[in-house]
Amino acid sequence: MSLSLLLQYLVIGLAVLASALHVASSRFPAGVRRLRVSLALPLLRTGREPWLRALGRRIAPLPSALAGDGCGGCNSCGSEGSQTPR
Repeated sequence: MSLSLLLQYLVIGLAVLASALHVASSRFPAGVRRLRVSLALPLLRTGREPWLRALGRRIAPLPSALAGDGCGGCNSCGSEGSQTPR
């Protein structure tokens, strides 16, 4: 396999991965948040290397109070006009 073909496959793979992450975060915000918490918690434990703790802080989502209103999805939970009657 030539180097240019390998680079092409690498770029396409990164584009597909970025697209999948964007879709997952926009369609399933609660699931992505739970996944980020479960990945970050082991890295933030006491006694870990400083670089692992820094990586855990980057992976961890913002606290709910700082994340904005709503669940992080459409942000229309608080507005009266967007709720549909059941």
